[in-house]
Amino acid sequence: MIVAALAAGATAGFTDTVSDAVRQSYTSLRELVTRRLEARGDAAVQVLDAEEVEPDVWQARLGEHLVTAGVDRDEQILRAAEALLAQVESHGGPVSKYAVDAREAKGVQTGDHNTQTNHFS
Repeated sequence: MIVAALAAGATAGFTDTVSDAVRQSYTSLRELVTRRLEARGDAAVQVLDAEEVEPDVWQARLGEHLVTAGVDRDEQILRAAEALLAQVESHGGPVSKYAVDAREAKGVQTGDHNTQTNHFS
């Protein structure tokens, strides 16, 4: 859900029809997530920054970093993501067709026509 909210907020932010409230919600969510990821180092923050450069590549990597950093269990961030998705949808913006809850996940992947092989020990 957090990845979907970040994607929807980033996409909506580039349109003229989105409200300032959506932009502010996106900025707030992104700041909350950034603070949590900064504790893990530059690589995690770089993955978050890549969303605006490589939108098709960053989602899986970002999802892994969010789970590892515990972002997916942070109630404040989850509420901010839900609010952003609701705002984007109310403005007729793009909302992901996936609702992913990655809590307790070992391997995370979203999207169409994917293949994933995991080996856990």
